[in-house]
Amino acid sequence: MSKKLNLLVVGSGGREHAICKSFNESQNVVNVYCAPGNSGMESAGIKTVNISELDFSSLADFVVENQIDWTFVGPEDALVAGITDYFRGRGLAIFGPNKFAAQLEGSKDFALKFMVRHDIPTADYQTFQSAKEGIAALENFDAPIVVKADGLAAGKGVTIAKSREDAQKVISKMFTNGESQVVLEEFLTGPEYSLFVVVNGTDFQILPMAQDHKRAYDNDEGPNTGGMGAYSPVPQLLKQDYQEMVSKVVEPSIAGLNKDNFDYHGILYIGLILTDNGPKVIEYNVRLGDPETQVVLPRLKTDFAEIIDNCLSGIKMNQLEISSQACLGIVLAAEGYPALPVKGQLIPKFGKEVGISIDYANVLAKNGHLYGNGGRILSVVALQDTLSDAQSKAYAYIDELEFKNCYYRKDIGNKALM
Repeated sequence: MSKKLNLLVVGSGGREHAICKSFNESQNVVNVYCAPGNSGMESAGIKTVNISELDFSSLADFVVENQIDWTFVGPEDALVAGITDYFRGRGLAIFGPNKFAAQLEGSKDFALKFMVRHDIPTADYQTFQSAKEGIAALENFDAPIVVKADGLAAGKGVTIAKSREDAQKVISKMFTNGESQVVLEEFLTGPEYSLFVVVNGTDFQILPMAQDHKRAYDNDEGPNTGGMGAYSPVPQLLKQDYQEMVSKVVEPSIAGLNKDNFDYHGILYIGLILTDNGPKVIEYNVRLGDPETQVVLPRLKTDFAEIIDNCLSGIKMNQLEISSQACLGIVLAAEGYPALPVKGQLIPKFGKEVGISIDYANVLAKNGHLYGNGGRILSVVALQDTLSDAQSKAYAYIDELEFKNCYYRKDIGNKALM
């Protein structure tokens, strides 16, 4: 790739910060814009654009006016709402699945039917359109019971009910809050893994594996969140188990996308649980994950911008080159997250340190300082030769800082190191 690129990334969080930084590292990239971005990104040379990720018309106008070569979509809501279809309708290059394919994340029921149709291993499930039907069906499930909102919920629409009584309350609350469908699933046990695939029709390549930490507190306690930290690689995953994930899940998923004419061009996230009966899919997402992106992309030695450019140019992807180094990220969240996060906390200025990077998410700039704006505020990410070193480095750095009205988990990476 010899041409020089101007790129737009749609989104505003830590995931988009990591994507933009990865693109900026390419020798073939001149400018990286992020819409709407966040104030913390500007320290990394990313040009933020004050346009909402759902304002497709204004985003497309910006692309035309600024001669953007192509757009990469970070968040799921824009994809589910049809940003790819809109851009393509205006003749603009964009990397992300279309509105129809994005239902794999936009509807749990849609995704589960796809898995069943293509013999992709997943949990037993049932879908309901009313609280009465869902509650009546609880007798078909042993506790604990997984209750999922069918639509988008920013990673927080899943409840693991410890009893049928608890499940009843969750079902009732979801329908009261406006859900049109609720899915009940068999509870699967085993370690969870995050697998990301760059898909360009029939062509695909798998990015480095990662493990997320969904629960708010140490030892996987507390409510589900959008993710409190991640690490890559996952040394506890045996080679034969990984190969089974590829042969029984990844390859049938790609084959299914093409058999059903999804015209899939984008990232496919596969959330996996390694059960005693082999790998099973918990969910699909149609984009990179947050916080996994922050630890996956730093390990990718192949130029990420070139990978996407080749996809959009119809050039077959080569085997990806992955670094042997390990990456671990710790999410700093606002006190009260995910229910009622506190806003307005002063974020300290971070000193530069080799092997440490900061990916900003929910922050605002005021009078030369950054302040927390609710939810997950930032990630402290360490890249080192070993996972143990990355964990030690990340915690040594974050433990030295003073944060008010914030918290972070103290056990990111322990599952691989204990």
